[in-house]
Amino acid sequence: MSAATTRSRTPDRLCAEAVDLARGAAEEAAAPGVVGEHVGLVSEGDRVVTHFFECRELGYRGWRWAVTVARASRAKIVTVDEAVLLPGPDAVLAPEWVPWSERLRPGDMGPGDLLPTDAEDLRLEPGFSGEDEPAPNSAVSHEMADLVEAEDADVTDGPPARLPVAPSRGSIAAVAEELGMRRARVLSRYGLHTAADRWEEAFGAKTPMAQSAPAACVSCGFLVPVGGSLGQAFGVCANEFSPADGRLVSLAYGCGGHSEAAVMPRPPQPAPPVIDETRVDPFPLRPAPDAGSVPTTTDEDTEELGHS
Repeated sequence: MSAATTRSRTPDRLCAEAVDLARGAAEEAAAPGVVGEHVGLVSEGDRVVTHFFECRELGYRGWRWAVTVARASRAKIVTVDEAVLLPGPDAVLAPEWVPWSERLRPGDMGPGDLLPTDAEDLRLEPGFSGEDEPAPNSAVSHEMADLVEAEDADVTDGPPARLPVAPSRGSIAAVAEELGMRRARVLSRYGLHTAADRWEEAFGAKTPMAQSAPAACVSCGFLVPVGGSLGQAFGVCANEFSPADGRLVSLAYGCGGHSEAAVMPRPPQPAPPVIDETRVDPFPLRPAPDAGSVPTTTDEDTEELGHS
């Protein structure tokens, strides 16, 4: 360890003894009566010491007034560098600010709430554009073709050999497979209607959430279609922030998490700061005595009531 490092960690004697000078600077910067006892000091470097004083200001529990003093080399006069209010190890601090989009959790949305969707949300992709182009996630799309070429992979047309092969299209077995009839028993028409009535009552057009929704689920990008006759009236919600996430919802249902209801605006970019070093703007450290709404009075009757 060098001698310079050793000197910087040892408080300068004259700076360490300048407690009264530091207290005077703290009392000048603070309001009257809020500077408490001297609670310690720390060496900031060669002939630079910071003194800490207890802060008695209401609402600043655990904070300390920090006054940095210094002296020039071979000089005996100690001067004040700065006086600031800093949080101590036990200070009460505000929690770290988190954007609302990161604070939002599933189940937080209620009737009437609107959840904007980011224009570049990774959970959504472009739908049918009217052009004769493959879907973005298709194996024959341009993006997938570039990825296959970059990864030096092969795209097979058929299923892997280990997976069961689906019945040939057009056969009776294929039709039964598509209709879900290759089971011992299937859902009857009555059972299908009673289930649809329950789902319509829980996540249908007459619910408070759907009544206050900006749009219906039929046009939402988070709706997963279902096969069979139920697909004409129901779908599965895939929005994790929606109260119907993972539920079978009516196409007439809706919530504030609709993918096209509102697009999340981009955060405004603040203008670059303009620094003017040619002048100094004075700011008062404490309010003026006559700045309040109650005028200053010296009446003895009001003094007894606690007014000044």
